[in-house]
Amino acid sequence: MGMSFDRYMRDMVQPMRDELTSLGIKELTTPEAVEEVLPSAQGTTLVVVNSVCGCAAGQARPGVAIALENQVKPDHLYTVFAGQDKEATAKAREYFAPYPPSSPSIALLKDGELVHFIERHQVENRSAEEIAADLSDAFNRYCQ
Repeated sequence: MGMSFDRYMRDMVQPMRDELTSLGIKELTTPEAVEEVLPSAQGTTLVVVNSVCGCAAGQARPGVAIALENQVKPDHLYTVFAGQDKEATAKAREYFAPYPPSSPSIALLKDGELVHFIERHQVENRSAEEIAADLSDAFNRYCQ
């Protein structure tokens, strides 16, 4: 029989999840989990919309990792996985209006309001270091 495709995909994406959770970023895998934390999160909240695409691997996740070495960091760190945890991702995206859905993308919220957003096209065209610099600037501005 062999492995099911779903199981294969799960095994394939697990390292992509671990890359963020190992940084202390908590996965939100259901819309309920998103609802539980995002609207009521006090202070600053980083939400990384993870994805299987190459720019998530090459730029977005490493950029987040570098940015989290910044002295000033968000109070809360969350991630949703586009294409994997679809309902959770759709729910999280409600907080990123007016931006259209894109993945990977990175949102910074302050007291539940979006204050900084990096869209997919801003990930694709920049290096991990540039993304980290962008995020670090946002952390310094909003996470005091």
